Amino acid sequence: MNRWARIAAFSMASLSCAGVMAQQQPYPAKPIRLVVGFAPGGSTDVTARIIAERLGAAFGQQVVVDNRAGAGGNIGADVVAKSNADGYTILMATTGVMAFNHYLYSKLQYSAAKDLAPVTQIGSLPLILVVPASLPAKTVKELVADAKSHPGKYSFGSSGVGGATHVTAELFKALAGIDIVHVPYKGSGQMMADLLTGQVQIAFDQISSSIAHVKSGRLRALGISTAKRSALLPDLPTIAEAGVPGYEATSWNGFAVRAGTPVAIINRVQQETRKAMAVPDIKDKMFGLGIEPIGSTPAEFAAHIQAERAKWIPLFKKIGIQPQ
Repeated sequence: MNRWARIAAFSMASLSCAGVMAQQQPYPAKPIRLVVGFAPGGSTDVTARIIAERLGAAFGQQVVVDNRAGAGGNIGADVVAKSNADGYTILMATTGVMAFNHYLYSKLQYSAAKDLAPVTQIGSLPLILVVPASLPAKTVKELVADAKSHPGKYSFGSSGVGGATHVTAELFKALAGIDIVHVPYKGSGQMMADLLTGQVQIAFDQISSSIAHVKSGRLRALGISTAKRSALLPDLPTIAEAGVPGYEATSWNGFAVRAGTPVAIINRVQQETRKAMAVPDIKDKMFGLGIEPIGSTPAEFAAHIQAERAKWIPLFKKIGIQPQ
């Protein structure tokens, strides 16, 4: 072997050793990016920041929140779907992104089912059915009865087409067999303003943004969207027990990574996230946001996502929601 051949062989061997050493570095060996597909300040963003701070301390590496807002979370999801499968880019995954945006948006550049791997469901966000205090209906049964007697009389507000506040109301409309008119807004703030003044009469909203108005007496809470009563509002009946059998709908969030990420890394992220959510201070902050902590395994989260897809897509088709 001549001199140049020996140099080349040595260089290749050095690069190979460096690659092996890089692969053997414990995860994480550098900062992690946590992508949030929504603007700063909302419940998804705040939850991400609460968990990110704790994960950073556990990992010994900074976990940086990167807001990529737009298209119902799809812009952020696309970033993660095109990232390296190494666990250094994590998605704050939501109901829409993981369960039904692939139906609502006809030109997505990613596939949640193929490009994203579930890590853990962080929490469940129950929604409450609220109406202005001036509305005569005091219960779900009374509201449904009046709506059936007067088709088109009531309107329901949402923070936008395809969002949790929209689809949960559509499920209520379908199961209750009532004709109520959808009024979409560009955010929950404007929707709430019109609900308080009676411009719209019905809304399914997050506990954190409605509870103050319920306590002040400006809104009346008629039911909660979960299958069981929530520890957050134990005296509030579920919508199913209050008059619409079979009703159950929740918004939720969790972590997902690029498909192909090593299982050991996925498990590490899940385990540290679960530990973080068990810390009393973190639990208190999440309850304050109206979130019920979960911390499921990757397999449990994947099964939950599949069940949600099987539930929502047929409903959208039945009630005529068309892809955009």
